Amino acid sequence: MQDLKFRRKRRKKPDMARRRVKRSARGNLRFEEKKSPLRFARENAGRRKVGSKGIVLWAVEILIVCMTAVLLVAAFGQRVSTAGDSMAPVLKNGDVLLVNHFIYNIKDPDRGDIIVFRQDKSGHYQVKRVVGLPGETVQIVDGKVLIDGEEPAEDIYVSDIEYAGEAAEPVELGADEFFVMGDNHSSSDDSRLPSIGNIKKEDIFGQAWFIVSPAEDFGFI
Repeated sequence: MQDLKFRRKRRKKPDMARRRVKRSARGNLRFEEKKSPLRFARENAGRRKVGSKGIVLWAVEILIVCMTAVLLVAAFGQRVSTAGDSMAPVLKNGDVLLVNHFIYNIKDPDRGDIIVFRQDKSGHYQVKRVVGLPGETVQIVDGKVLIDGEEPAEDIYVSDIEYAGEAAEPVELGADEFFVMGDNHSSSDDSRLPSIGNIKKEDIFGQAWFIVSPAEDFGFI
């Protein structure tokens, strides 16, 4: 009987060993499933991807801002200086102006606009006000500007004109021509003179819209 009991006890030992092996095996499997180094590697890779995308987006934004600034300066920030007092009292000799170089690409000059033009590429820019529009007939009679035989009620900034020049007779404007004058007509070389005449649209550089200097005149025209 004692021998049988001893054998039964010895038979149980392999079962315990198997259980221990199973437990240890399960423990090893649990450790491998954690894979903590792989998780860290994935997180680092994700951070690198996010970081590289951020750099690319930042570079694109900087490029867009620079291009926008260049376009704005090219369109609205061209500077010219007035020579003489032909546009007094609105503009004085030596005033530095900003010119909207873009606006006349989408619309035509209107009567009353102060435009900047240059008929000769080697010459200097001139600043005058638009009086007559394409297709109209301009004439100066008794010191007054007549458009198609009638005196406009608005957008004509000259009166008591002593010298009519070419406009003493009716001046017919072509499809792309403008008649311009200085507000200070007694000291202005403008479309009344044959040396200047009608201004073609292709010669118009843009619209003067802002006085940069001197400081006391700083602001919109």
